[in-house]
Amino acid sequence: MEKLQQKQIMDFIEYNREEFQTKLLSEAGDVAGKINDILQSGNIDLLKNAEKMIKFVVENRDNELVSFAQQEGVAWARHALTLTLKLEWVHAIRRTIWHYMYEFDLRNTNERSISDYRETIFQMEQQVNDGIDKFLNSFFISYSTYKDELISTQRKMVEHLSVPIIPISPFVAVLPLIGVIDVYRIDTIEEKVLTEISNMKIRTLIIDLSGITDMDIEVIHHFQKVLSGVSLMGCEAVITGLRAELVRKMIHLDISFDQYASTKGTLQQTLTTYFKTN
Repeated sequence: MEKLQQKQIMDFIEYNREEFQTKLLSEAGDVAGKINDILQSGNIDLLKNAEKMIKFVVENRDNELVSFAQQEGVAWARHALTLTLKLEWVHAIRRTIWHYMYEFDLRNTNERSISDYRETIFQMEQQVNDGIDKFLNSFFISYSTYKDELISTQRKMVEHLSVPIIPISPFVAVLPLIGVIDVYRIDTIEEKVLTEISNMKIRTLIIDLSGITDMDIEVIHHFQKVLSGVSLMGCEAVITGLRAELVRKMIHLDISFDQYASTKGTLQQTLTTYFKTN
């Protein structure tokens, strides 16, 4: 669309602003009833943002449209608003834009030939649909990226909490491990163990594996490296609670922790022995 026509269309929409909003709300289905809730919970003004999006689309301001879509994606993800609601709202905006562009064109068709009219309609359709699709694409990418980063951050926090290093004396600490240890979690264990040995000046770290039923081969090899790191930091590693299933796997793989750690039966026995010694 030519810039003059873009301006004329925006002037027409802004002149009929109240009617435009009424039409948009009638097209919005379930979203219309949630506008106030979304405003209160996320400080997101759907009607105001719709006007901004429409202006960027009609005036073909792609850079601003993409930037705005990215901001919207983060805002919706941060406040846990659903993609279904957003999709329904944007489709309502698309239908409403088309309605008012049609009304605008009806008032101006007498001044153009049929061929000019068809060309204008084609250009309008292409620009509006391309703009809205570009908005949705940028919105979804931004939304998904924020969610993925949030999930990653939360998982990392949970994993760190699931590696509790408990001091039982000035230089002795216990690390009880439970659940599944995958490649991601063993990385977290390595980071937490080596950091806390340094921070807490730990000389003996008792690692209780009674809550671990199995480890895959890659994790077992990585665990060996963790024990090597503990030794390199001048800390003695003591492993307790090795379960039969894990021991059998280690025997068949010809893997042993003996080079880097001593092994004891149970955590309770080890603590009793330690306290008797000290």
